[in-house]
Amino acid sequence: MTHVLSKSDRSYLDWPFFDQRHRDLQQQLDSWAAQHISDGHGHDVDQACIDLVKQLGEGGWLTHAIGGKTYGAATDVIDTRALCLLRETLARHSGLADFAFAMQGLGSGAISLFGAEEQKQTYLSAVARGEKIAAFALSEPEAGSDVAAMQCAATPDGNDYILNGEKTWISNGGIADMYVVFARTGEAPGARGISAFIVDAGSPGFEIAERIDVIAPHPLARLKFTQCRIPASQRIGEAGQGFKVAMATLDVFRTSVAAAALGFARRAMDEALHRATSRKMFNQTLADFQLTQAKFAQMATAIDSSALLIYRAAWQRDQGKKVTKEAAMAKLTATESAQQVIDAALQMFGGLGVVCEVPVERLYREIRALRIYEGASEVQQLIIGRELLKEFAATTSGEEK
Repeated sequence: MTHVLSKSDRSYLDWPFFDQRHRDLQQQLDSWAAQHISDGHGHDVDQACIDLVKQLGEGGWLTHAIGGKTYGAATDVIDTRALCLLRETLARHSGLADFAFAMQGLGSGAISLFGAEEQKQTYLSAVARGEKIAAFALSEPEAGSDVAAMQCAATPDGNDYILNGEKTWISNGGIADMYVVFARTGEAPGARGISAFIVDAGSPGFEIAERIDVIAPHPLARLKFTQCRIPASQRIGEAGQGFKVAMATLDVFRTSVAAAALGFARRAMDEALHRATSRKMFNQTLADFQLTQAKFAQMATAIDSSALLIYRAAWQRDQGKKVTKEAAMAKLTATESAQQVIDAALQMFGGLGVVCEVPVERLYREIRALRIYEGASEVQQLIIGRELLKEFAATTSGEEK
């Protein structure tokens, strides 16, 4: 079964959020992915991911994951709508392909946004060509959603920093060539005393302490730093500005997580439609039952609601506007809705739906992590509530004046 979008499926691209270049880009990737990307992979997930990064680099798609034409990017500033369309499209074809693309962007995003000229020259073009694999190392055993609880520390020592501590849940851990690592440097308490550093794989004192297996396999690891010496020139941005660097990076890519969830949901709907219209049951097809039709109505509405929130946030960010609330709404809605859509699709497959490597079974495993990483659903709710209260307070203050 082909997974290239039909003309009717592609109708959402006519929404006013997109320019013609976005429509052309989506169609080009859709056709390319159908020819080059398999929705499954072998047992060696590390090698599969390395191969996908290389393929995506050779295909020119990773130029959209970085910023700066000088360094091989498609645009000077990362195009959020393009990023989201690419992730949505790749996720519909292959969860691991989406992961490989996304991590090249997230792993190098801090360099695109805040890197010094030499850092950009050294890393970004290699990331865009698929020659260097990137990773983003923020989470710790006791500091996930609460970044201010970070314990990993970088102590100044002449022209260097000495890095000690651990990071965990690090995607691309074990296969990355470079890691953007966030560590406490102590300029101020809490989130204000954190800095960001580029740590090359193989640096003395840096080790992969543990590989982590999860329900949707991808390279994941716990990192350990013991007296790891990092040149001060590898610091990204100013000392003590690491929290700002991390949040700005996540702000770019959080909406694209929602887009990946949307891609998974669209694929699940497609699989369910084929199943329901071909599955014979009680002298009719599964699709003839009103219960099935009602479920499809819920699925389609959830998908379009998610898409509208995602591309509103992406469009708004591309206009240079703040999207903290809008990106959180998009991620919350898209990831939670995709879980429901995929669950409904799996139900239509009956027993076949829980057979390993059947597409809906794979999607069921792929979607679960998206409700957690880059801000769990509960955190997104807190962000939305906090931003609403800020807006209300600003409005009320204006009225009082």
